[in-house]
Amino acid sequence: MVGVRAELKALFGPRALLSPAEKGVYRYDAILVGPEPLAVVLPETREEVQALVRLARKHGLSLVARGAGSGLSGGAVPEEGAIVVAFTRMARLELDPVGRTAWAEPGVTTARISEEARPYGLFYPPDPASWRTSSLGGNLGENAGGPLCFKYGVTGDYVLELEFVDSWGEVHRLGRQAYDLPGLLIGSEGTLGLITGARVRLLPLPRYRATLMAAFPEVGALAEAVSRAIALGAVPARLEFLDPVSVNAVEDYLGMGLPRGHALLLVETDGDDLEVVEEELSLVEETAKELGARVQRAKDEREAEALWRARRSVSPALGRIRPKRVNEDIAVPRSELPKVVREIAALGEAYGLVVAQFGHIGDGNLHPNILFDPRREREERVWELAHEIARVALRHGGVLSGEHGIGLMKRAFMEEAVDEGTLEAFRTVKATLDPHGLLNPGKVLP
Repeated sequence: MVGVRAELKALFGPRALLSPAEKGVYRYDAILVGPEPLAVVLPETREEVQALVRLARKHGLSLVARGAGSGLSGGAVPEEGAIVVAFTRMARLELDPVGRTAWAEPGVTTARISEEARPYGLFYPPDPASWRTSSLGGNLGENAGGPLCFKYGVTGDYVLELEFVDSWGEVHRLGRQAYDLPGLLIGSEGTLGLITGARVRLLPLPRYRATLMAAFPEVGALAEAVSRAIALGAVPARLEFLDPVSVNAVEDYLGMGLPRGHALLLVETDGDDLEVVEEELSLVEETAKELGARVQRAKDEREAEALWRARRSVSPALGRIRPKRVNEDIAVPRSELPKVVREIAALGEAYGLVVAQFGHIGDGNLHPNILFDPRREREERVWELAHEIARVALRHGGVLSGEHGIGLMKRAFMEEAVDEGTLEAFRTVKATLDPHGLLNPGKVLP
């Protein structure tokens, strides 16, 4: 591989990382660790991405696309001998406030799009919890959602045009008006092409917002309240939940005065008609009270922001309970939510492991986290429980992933989740767009 390293240095100079010290941080995402890659390359232009693909084809090397490394399924973890394509330096962002769109390269952080659109009265709705660090390329690879996804949709709903480099090194810039090839790439975890840019829709900022917190005696009652409120017609902008394990962890972390031992529902309604905003919030409030919740409305923007800070702090707070975790990501029909959250809580108790549940409950997207200490608990047991949680979702008509992807973590579950005919269709698409298996091999498909 001496010749490959020399070619990489000639093409990319110091942006071709070859030493073990330089490459080490690119071995893992937020969950899994892989072997050391052959090299890490930080391209700055689509032409450099093309050159890298052609070099990989020439030498039969695999390419693993990587954004900010905040993924939660091992999707960006390299295999041995792979080249990691780190897109952090491709961060050009151009706003078109008149057309209400933005052109963004894959290294642009999610939060930056809304921050730069705000002076024009616009925003970009997809907002994963890692939005200050996660990048658009990673969001596109996983079709990420976030707290606003119930009302506003996920990343793919905002893509008007996609630019990518295929496995032959050719660039394509395609719209979605008639033939939706971009729709194949969104959510494909870098297995079908290397995304180098996207035109996304921006929306006008709503004039009014209202926020409340409802504290329930247990998580099943909370899920029942969500199911009822939505059935009655409520469409909040955000509908998030924290189970008692998560609430206690955040309170230990921030000392906000959250009600320990309770399950919390955080709700935000928004719009341009204040009366409608208040009506929707009242609908959720009344349903919550019927199921035994204590409700507190945020009096102003400062109180509302404090409540959302609690939700965004769940992940770092859980790290104080155990040093490691497996972050599950399932999506189930809303009508099944009460059964699902109770079954998952019972599974945690049966396995003797700490399970914290939180997530985007409005669209049935739950994030059960299994917390563990390898010095005290067997990791094999943790993965057994993760598989059982996935089976809970499947039994109740759900799916393996709402937004974190399959990656390496859930690849083994796919044969239970997807019928053989559908798997064969996936393999056909992969073989057509990446016949030599250069792009993120070993991910998604069993």
